[in-house]
Amino acid sequence: MRTDSSPGTLPAREHLPATAAGTPVLDVVVPVYNEEKDLRRCVLRLREHLARTFPYAFRVTIADNASTDGTPLIAAELAARYPEVTNFRLERKGRGRALRTVWSASDAPVLAYMDVDLSTDLNALLPLVAPLISGHSDLAIGSRLSRTSRVVRGPKREFISRAYNLILRGSLQARFSDAQCGFKAIRREVAQVLLPLVEDTGWFFDTEMLVLAERAGLRIHEVPVDWVDDPDSTVHIVRTATDDLKGVWRVGRALTTGSLPLDRLARPFGDDPRDREITDVPKGLARQLVGFCVVGGLSTLFYLLLYSGFRQFGGSQAANALALLLSALANTAANRRLTFGVRGRGGAVRHQAQGLVVFAIGLALTSGSLAALNAATTSPAHTTEIAVLVVANLAATVLRFLLFRAWVFPDRRDPAPVPSPTPAHAELTTELTTISTGDPR
Repeated sequence: MRTDSSPGTLPAREHLPATAAGTPVLDVVVPVYNEEKDLRRCVLRLREHLARTFPYAFRVTIADNASTDGTPLIAAELAARYPEVTNFRLERKGRGRALRTVWSASDAPVLAYMDVDLSTDLNALLPLVAPLISGHSDLAIGSRLSRTSRVVRGPKREFISRAYNLILRGSLQARFSDAQCGFKAIRREVAQVLLPLVEDTGWFFDTEMLVLAERAGLRIHEVPVDWVDDPDSTVHIVRTATDDLKGVWRVGRALTTGSLPLDRLARPFGDDPRDREITDVPKGLARQLVGFCVVGGLSTLFYLLLYSGFRQFGGSQAANALALLLSALANTAANRRLTFGVRGRGGAVRHQAQGLVVFAIGLALTSGSLAALNAATTSPAHTTEIAVLVVANLAATVLRFLLFRAWVFPDRRDPAPVPSPTPAHAELTTELTTISTGDPR
């Protein structure tokens, strides 16, 4: 969905329009299990805060995870007294199960959740959901590990939290800073496609959701929060940590084997500026630079080995010329296929001939450097020769890439036509359109 299609503007997801009174824009889920002590205070405080600060209609949903104390009676009483409060009862435990069930059934375009202890300062709620309402982001999380966060908690929980996030960064390459903070939000159309891929039904649920969203390229917004630890928390730290580590192993294995259909999430939610045709911007420059550097590094090692070998049987100029010639042929062939993606034998001879011209330029630079060294020192050390040649090759490398890109392997292909949507993509687009418009079809 593009808010402005004029040239030069970046596309964005659609800003949620103001809705009629009574239609909630935000649904805040509070998952609870045997929380008769804190439930009433939490819901009333959250409702009062939203009524005072939130500019849209809202809903507070109590997700009861099979509580066995007085929690169901309190939840029913609050839902009967306040129209903004609803009650949802599940007969099986699991925070992840509760969130998936309530979020999947909700009609609000922005879905959030927070822990019943309200450890997170509610002033962060509006900054959390604002990027989702504006269409800037797909998910949003509160972070207790941001530099500007203000956190009060014991050293044990601090150590566990930071160690867990280091594990996520090291094993799953996660870039978000705080996976465990019970303060998150998601756009509904994103949840409709993302949640079926999340297997966990417990405390690892939101970590798995974030990892999959990040791997799929969705945008995650982070909000620094003020957070005060609840000393009466009923969370079993050791069991939760063990389950989380099992979840990390399971998700990591799935990502490694490619069994997760992350292509479904690649870019279904609005336009992406990387998909747009922009004139006068080189295509594939970053990828080609990486490929050229890798090939260049290997070619340099190959060249130095050849030069050192040839130098044992002849002078420096002859050894340099032979080593550079052989490494140039190998370099051109490798760059042709790996860096610039040219396949087949067509034009191979011409490319090698042009590569030899580039070789001649490199030969002039390196031979000139050796000549200057020999003029300055009658008998230079072998290590000095190597150092001079490395510097000369680095200077020639920049020019070599420019000549390869602009002259030897120019991109003369016509812009590829936009492919027709596949049946799966068309079905997904129809599903998302139906979700966003409320069409019962």
